[in-house]
Amino acid sequence: MVRQASGRIIGALAGRYCDLELAEDAFADACAKAVESWHTHGVPTDPLGWLYRIADRKALDELRRRRSRDRLLGAVAEQPPCVDEITLGDDEIPDERLRLIFICCHPAVSPDARAALTLRLVCGLTVGEIARAFLVSETTLAQRLVRAKHKIAEAGIPFEVPRQDAWNERLEAVLSTIEIAYDRSYEDSAGEGTHADYANEVLELTRALTGMVPEEPAAHALAALVRYAEARRPARVDPEGAMVPISEQDPSRWRRELIDEADSYLKLSWESSFPCSLAIRAAIHGTWCWRRDLAEPPPWGQIAALYEMLLEDRNDVIVRLNRAVALAEIRGAELALLEVEALDTKEMQTFLPYHVVRADLLRRLRRVPEALSAYDRALALGPGRAERIWLERMKAQTGQSRCHATSPAP
Repeated sequence: MVRQASGRIIGALAGRYCDLELAEDAFADACAKAVESWHTHGVPTDPLGWLYRIADRKALDELRRRRSRDRLLGAVAEQPPCVDEITLGDDEIPDERLRLIFICCHPAVSPDARAALTLRLVCGLTVGEIARAFLVSETTLAQRLVRAKHKIAEAGIPFEVPRQDAWNERLEAVLSTIEIAYDRSYEDSAGEGTHADYANEVLELTRALTGMVPEEPAAHALAALVRYAEARRPARVDPEGAMVPISEQDPSRWRRELIDEADSYLKLSWESSFPCSLAIRAAIHGTWCWRRDLAEPPPWGQIAALYEMLLEDRNDVIVRLNRAVALAEIRGAELALLEVEALDTKEMQTFLPYHVVRADLLRRLRRVPEALSAYDRALALGPGRAERIWLERMKAQTGQSRCHATSPAP
């Protein structure tokens, strides 16, 4: 609970006092106080409000110690608001979490650090989680965050809600932040992880964002993408609790009302002459969701064609890895494996989908010892419960195929 609340409280305090370091230190002090107080007196009925009030007091105490309270707090009311009532000004951004994301995605911060900083402050993701999302080492990501914070402190960058005419320069980082936050929920098929609640939040955030920037195709594309993905959640886990691959999911269990919403957003995102990469990725999700039952063959040809289009706009390892999955179905596992192994980098060694795809391709090619090793690598990266059950099942089936292949003929 404390981890989930950290981003919201730190972001609110940073906006209130225009001091990021002060906000982080005050929240850390509040958490230390909570460990002591809650152990003795029990958890309060409103733990989020309790943490915010204590952190706010800690921030005020620190400002007094800096002997500059009058200068820094001239606009701060004597009675701190409840955390649920923080608006941070500007009614044109209708959602509190969205305001905080826009605040943190300041253009003075380097582009490679804006989304990372926002994910850390607003969404409460760990350095490790953010590093995996960007396919960089934890050390590299930590250095980016430190540099961003120093830039904010040295330049006196204000933590304030941007005016409407400044939204566009922050929009790319805002969209990236929301998408990565949703990915942390989506990667857990069973919806049991720490970030499971992001799914519903992102549905609301994207709805609010498209209302703010109705002419922006990328905003509509992201709204479509998360609705297509979330529509499939009821079919993503089987009765034994194992993840179900998308090609094996029963379309009759998908949430058609979300798919209909997504279709409307997707149409708006493709109205420009050159669809953005988000629109193409949303179309990939949509192509799956237009399947009505398992009797229809999986749309691998259309999926592969969309990935080819996406490569022209976004030629990165994740797109190439996903494209290889489609290639395996169309042109065979051997060619797909060559594509996957060409992506082998230090960063990919900690990227769970890389090992999952590689294990499956090796299994298809009957390279059993290598497949088993790849499944072990994937399992060692700590997948969610549903993903772990599926991987263990596939590993067991692969091992059994080796036994059958080596057993003497009757």
